[in-house]
Amino acid sequence: MRIGDLAEATGTAVETIRFYELEGLIPAARRADNNYRVYSAAHAERLAFIRHCRNLDMTLDEIRTLLRLRDAPARDCGGVNALLDEHIGHVAQRIRELRSLERDLKTLRARCAVPHALGECGILNELDSAATRGSARRPHRHIRGTH
Repeated sequence: MRIGDLAEATGTAVETIRFYELEGLIPAARRADNNYRVYSAAHAERLAFIRHCRNLDMTLDEIRTLLRLRDAPARDCGGVNALLDEHIGHVAQRIRELRSLERDLKTLRARCAVPHALGECGILNELDSAATRGSARRPHRHIRGTH
């Protein structure tokens, strides 16, 4: 199948498929006489595996490791267990960070219980104060994909 067909069959953008191929997550497609990439059912199956891992918020490095382990079926699954345990730890940390973020946002929201003129808005005033103090109480947090 051509790349457009693979994209449609798996719900993956063509650019993402090309990226995964460049990253070595899926093997390079063979080229037809017209130089179009030709993908097999094995490509679609591997891509489905990758997409499922991404839906579990795994990084490309984690997925790369899982694929290497998956491609060596005679080995034991201790490495898979260790990787997943580490990923669970990252997820738990992000949940803690998100709960802290939620508390911070609720505290900020409480600064303006009823609408005021924007010059008197407790939320905007607090955001301005935090900005002029430099970094807020905590350093900037980027939650998604932090590990």
